[in-house]
Amino acid sequence: MVPILIIIHVCICIALVLIVLLQKGKGAGMGAAFGGSSQTVFGSTGATSFLHKVTTGIAVVFMLTSLTLSFFIGKGGPSSVMEDVTPITQPLEQTQQAPVEQAPAAPAETEETK
Repeated sequence: MVPILIIIHVCICIALVLIVLLQKGKGAGMGAAFGGSSQTVFGSTGATSFLHKVTTGIAVVFMLTSLTLSFFIGKGGPSSVMEDVTPITQPLEQTQQAPVEQAPAAPAETEETK
């Protein structure tokens, strides 16, 4: 089921990229708007085109396949990269270390340094 869904997801992804590349950008008419074009720059663009409707439909299907794939793949049990590693156990007396003596912070002043 998952491999078939991955193939469908990849095909939809390629189709979505191709359809978006076929469309004309919204900013394509902005240069002509300052020259006296009848289209508004930031207003409504009129009826939606066929490519816009197809893009919306494919985007919805893309999101549905993405959510479905994440649901199926995310159901795996908890796993660890450390499954084959055996823990190292040390005797108790080796893990406890003797306190470290601290050296003085600065040497004491002597007659020679004055």
